[in-house]
Amino acid sequence: MGDDQLGHNELLTTRLALRRPTRAAIDTIYRIHHDPAACAHNPADMLATRADAEDRYHRWDQHGFGYWVIHPREADAQHGIFGFCGLKLMHLQDQQVLNLFYRLDPAAWGNGIATEAATAVVTWATTNLPDRRIIARVRPDNIASATVAGRTGLRRAEHLDTAGEDGLDWIFTKNWTPTRTQSPGSPIRARD
Repeated sequence: MGDDQLGHNELLTTRLALRRPTRAAIDTIYRIHHDPAACAHNPADMLATRADAEDRYHRWDQHGFGYWVIHPREADAQHGIFGFCGLKLMHLQDQQVLNLFYRLDPAAWGNGIATEAATAVVTWATTNLPDRRIIARVRPDNIASATVAGRTGLRRAEHLDTAGEDGLDWIFTKNWTPTRTQSPGSPIRARD
């Protein structure tokens, strides 16, 4: 998240502080994105080396926004970083969209952290990027991720479901109805 008019260095929730990534987060980026459990539903996101994590760190704020690092709001040595949550520009059905992303350390699962962080990010995007459509791509068997997307206010949009890198992506979004020029199943392309 850049220091320009869009970039917010910190978002605060009841329990969390979402902060702009620093170089100190690279090892955690690698650890979480190298964990088979954390990447079970998206194996293409798994990182092979620490250099891959450093590359991901550098790509995260190319557009004045990106991913925030999820910390406990109060200093907690046991839980320094819970994971990551944010937005990435993508194309879906020939339209640029904001893809909501959340990946947590498996030790942080089941505590509502992903929902709290993702809700803060959706709220930020709705306020600061109101003309951009927000989506969440979810594997059909990832019940927890679908639950998080729903709790942020996004709803399943079957007409937008498409093939992703790791299989079928269910698409969750707000207020997106198909037009005659949109065809279900068109690929999603990342924009880096």
